[in-house]
Amino acid sequence: MLLAIDVGNTQTVIGLYEGADLVHHWRVATVDARTSDEQAMLLAQLLDLDGRRAEEHVTGIAVSSVVPRVTAALREMAGRWYKVPTVIVEPGTRTGMSILYDNPRDLGADRIADAVGAYDLYGGPCIVVDFGTATTIDAVSAKGEFLGGAIIPGVQISLDALFAQAAALRRVELAEPRRLIGRSTTESIQSGAVYGFAAQVDGLCRRIADEIGPATVVATGGLAGFVARLSEAIDHVEPWLTLHGLRILFGRNVEQD
Repeated sequence: MLLAIDVGNTQTVIGLYEGADLVHHWRVATVDARTSDEQAMLLAQLLDLDGRRAEEHVTGIAVSSVVPRVTAALREMAGRWYKVPTVIVEPGTRTGMSILYDNPRDLGADRIADAVGAYDLYGGPCIVVDFGTATTIDAVSAKGEFLGGAIIPGVQISLDALFAQAAALRRVELAEPRRLIGRSTTESIQSGAVYGFAAQVDGLCRRIADEIGPATVVATGGLAGFVARLSEAIDHVEPWLTLHGLRILFGRNVEQD
């Protein structure tokens, strides 16, 4: 079974694949101070919750990570505790996709996995919106080329900055307001965050489509389903898109029996 691990700045998403089927998934906080031994212990405990033993069930590992210390710990963990074929998405990884980025080494591993996964599911042209710590919006051509994209502050980062800089505003729950025109400060903040980000995504997707032609828009990330309900541009929500891309990348880099 393949263990796919997507390490984000805030959260880490872990999936367990049996063939092409995602049979289990977990979401945990990203802690960059965890050692390789602690990473191994965490994964063993998560697998145990599903009644599985790491040494018996895990036959491969695929990792995308935007946190260098965690990348290093997972690399060491795989070599010490698992000793199974491991693919860490980084420069030199076979992606099967042309990367038309000025410096491909600058491109986040999660964005590559997202693009590969979206193109596999929906073909191109497509636009991938990933709602993470940052919101990334990336374009893939009809020929399956990664064209580039846009990076904007994520919803939670924007709210944290607002509350930190505006002394009179207090923290509110990130929830869909009862109405677009807020009739309280709480509703107004919620309206600006939720409808504002939906409109921002719609506007950027529309401008990207003006350049690459009509495109399928695929959303992923923790807030994808929440924002997609209010978006006019998003066609599909794929919560496990990055994991799907990692599974494909593993297959392109490891010979299968």
